[in-house]
Amino acid sequence: MASCSVKQTLGELNRDSFISLLSKLIGESQFVQNNPPELIPEEDRIVKHVLDSLLPFSTTTGGGPLVINHVTYLPGRGNLIVEYPGTIPGKILSFVGSHMDVVTANPNDWEFDPFSLSINGDELRGRGTTDCLGHVALITELLRKLGETKPQLKSTVVAVFIANEENSAISGVGVDALVKDGLLNKLKDGPLFWIDTADKQPCIGTGGMIPWKLHVTGKLFHSGLAHKAINPLELAMDALKEIQARFYRDFPPHPKEQIYGFATPSTMKPTQWSYPGGGINQIPYECTVSGDVRLTPFYGVEDVIEKLQEYVDDINENIAKLESRGPVSKYVLPDENLRGSLTLTFDEANSGVACDLNSHGFHVLCKATEEVVGHVKPYSITGSLPLIRELQDEGFDVQTSGYGLMATYHANNEYCLFTDMNQGYRVFASIISQLED
Repeated sequence: MASCSVKQTLGELNRDSFISLLSKLIGESQFVQNNPPELIPEEDRIVKHVLDSLLPFSTTTGGGPLVINHVTYLPGRGNLIVEYPGTIPGKILSFVGSHMDVVTANPNDWEFDPFSLSINGDELRGRGTTDCLGHVALITELLRKLGETKPQLKSTVVAVFIANEENSAISGVGVDALVKDGLLNKLKDGPLFWIDTADKQPCIGTGGMIPWKLHVTGKLFHSGLAHKAINPLELAMDALKEIQARFYRDFPPHPKEQIYGFATPSTMKPTQWSYPGGGINQIPYECTVSGDVRLTPFYGVEDVIEKLQEYVDDINENIAKLESRGPVSKYVLPDENLRGSLTLTFDEANSGVACDLNSHGFHVLCKATEEVVGHVKPYSITGSLPLIRELQDEGFDVQTSGYGLMATYHANNEYCLFTDMNQGYRVFASIISQLED
């Protein structure tokens, strides 16, 4: 089918149909919040609405060409693979990554109800509109149009709606399980577009994330007799300053970060602080500082973990030499044979990704973006997309984009713009048409 004919057939995003579906999805967002153990999403609530839209045009009902596979690894937590068959075996493209879970929302902190769709002009408001139920509705509408109009395409078009993207505490539920079971293998034969970013431009680089906890042990004592205490709060501050200095020495800005347009280099910093409590006149026994490393994809996660542990081991061994805060801010009490100590632990880490800038998929995405949006300016961030590096390592040509708003990503008062989603629909149509040539 000629590429111009494909675009004419697919046309524009149908506003009424899109908003009707999105309203149903946002109405389920309260039940797909992902923050275990308190909040475990029921992604099949989203699957139901997608199936209601697509089953009439599927081989399941005999009403059309769409091949639908509902894959579930835990009750109520399904994934959905939808295929529009092409005429040439092995010629394929896919839209993957639009997930059916959302981050949490507290209605008390919002200016409008996060769990129902509200409309303010071009703004479509509610939890999940940008990340990522808006994309679920968008790709569903694309598939629905393919199923209705039945254009004869050379390429098979596959969409994969996934469970469990927002939290990794429970594994073996979403795309990780689909890859393990080989259900996405044939997608390696063509470009895979991961649709879960924002701002309508190709996102060509993301960061890895290493969550860490630094537990610091001192000696509890009255604050008026500070020379008899080992202050874990001060020790944490001084140790962390030294750890950060070593990190930035060993993992400086990488030359490729400029090529990919990363807004920041790799960072290592604290984000949380806790201690057991006590009086204002009491130096506590212990505290814990937690934070993360955001790592550009040109450094290895395991190398960083190994180095951080080396730093802490060295500081523990030489804790008497650590720079301190004043004449009685000491981290060793020789008369009592006591030393302050640091224990470093890590939660599950993931690696960033640098998309292949020479791949056909990248060039197709750039051309489609320039054609529809009017300009193309790829960008990179050290925000984390925890699943796509594994796909790239498995041999997939992963490119990423999205049509929500970065400014409202994971934020209170989340919204997207219908005009942006319509442009996303047209980008997808352009991608499909280009790959017909």
